[in-house]
Amino acid sequence: MNTATTTTAATGASPYLSINNIEVIYDHVILVLKGVSLEVPKGKIVALLGANGAGKSTTLKSISNLLRAERGDVTKGSIEFKGGRIDQMTPNDLVKRGVIQVMEGRHCFGHLSIEENLLTGAYTRSISRSELKDNLEKVYHYFPRLKQRRASQAGYTSGGEQQMCAIGRALMAKPEMILLDEPSMGLAPQIVEEIFEIVKDLNAKEQVSFLLAEQNTMVALRYADFGYILENGRVVMEGEAKGLADNEDVKEFYLGLSGEGRKSFREVKHYRRRKRWLS
Repeated sequence: MNTATTTTAATGASPYLSINNIEVIYDHVILVLKGVSLEVPKGKIVALLGANGAGKSTTLKSISNLLRAERGDVTKGSIEFKGGRIDQMTPNDLVKRGVIQVMEGRHCFGHLSIEENLLTGAYTRSISRSELKDNLEKVYHYFPRLKQRRASQAGYTSGGEQQMCAIGRALMAKPEMILLDEPSMGLAPQIVEEIFEIVKDLNAKEQVSFLLAEQNTMVALRYADFGYILENGRVVMEGEAKGLADNEDVKEFYLGLSGEGRKSFREVKHYRRRKRWLS
């Protein structure tokens, strides 16, 4: 029995997003993901963890179909959302389907105001002006700081405000799932906690599912329901977030508690390679 199935079976939930044994190659030569499988149950927060270069961002871009812009391709496996294949859809159609990615580095339109940035998120939706206004007020409810800075040029706001703007813009598309890439990057710890609290709030009140890629392992595991740890393009460990946070191998690898320097999971005594055989 594969462990990805165990994740959803443990909650009684059917897989909402399912990645099945995918391989990703860049420039027809460089193998980056090597048989990655994971699942995100509906209404849950799942953390994708690992060091820089482990394959976290590539995994998210595989789901959002943004790889081809970087000369990458999913060459094996499949990706399903709500029971249907999505790996051949265009990014635009995928947003309409309810899956949207917040890119690493925030990527706000610097020359536009905060509010103009937010409004671009609703571009793919055909809604009335009153509904658009209601959606905007909902974003301001979750991000009151953005309401204060709504007329400010985004390029002159703080990194935390730009990250909030990027997530708020994604909310304007009325997503069912958000792929959140490195939300803590370059931000002060207090701002990181504030953003993760908002993510938790959105998950609980709006029922938005999250798959978030994050290097800040201990913060991510505090807010997530489940976690997958990537190393060199493979899933090397997975499980409920609390179990991973308490795992001695995870503490040793990420926090250096052994005093012997950073180790690979392949060198940790409890590490066992798990082969996946998925149809």
